[in-house]
Amino acid sequence: SKIPEMLGRVRRVWLEPDDAPAFPPVIKALLNADLIVVGPGSLYTSILPNLLVHDLLASMKASRAVRIYVCNIATQSGETDAFTCFDHVRALEGHVGDDIFDVILCNDNYSGDVGSSSVWVRADERTLADDRTYTADLVDDAHPWRHDTGKLAQVVMDIFYERTGPLN
Repeated sequence: SKIPEMLGRVRRVWLEPDDAPAFPPVIKALLNADLIVVGPGSLYTSILPNLLVHDLLASMKASRAVRIYVCNIATQSGETDAFTCFDHVRALEGHVGDDIFDVILCNDNYSGDVGSSSVWVRADERTLADDRTYTADLVDDAHPWRHDTGKLAQVVMDIFYERTGPLN
């Protein structure tokens, strides 16, 4: 992506052509899912391009699954400089509409070094005021700029069970 090389802040991303078709098995999987997890990943070059596929987004909205957005732990230089969790959600909803996600999952452990070109993506007051927000320690202790896959999986399943009850 050339986004990090551009000056200024990203205002909008789009697809060309804007009517790109979704892969039919993906649509079926989304409609039949119990749980949909989006993220972590690059907001403008990984997450939003997928959500901008109209049929994919419509399938997510139509799905009865619990839909969780996993916010990044650290900012991405040139893309999400100084972003909070609230800024990530605002950018997503500004592109694809409100309330696509039932849960916004944010890290709440800010110990460790995320590198010289990044800062922690914090769950600020505006994020915490959203009743969809869950916070947890998601940091990989060896690589603080990354999610710990075990911690993340456990928190996602805890949220799912809290909302649906355990699977038998």
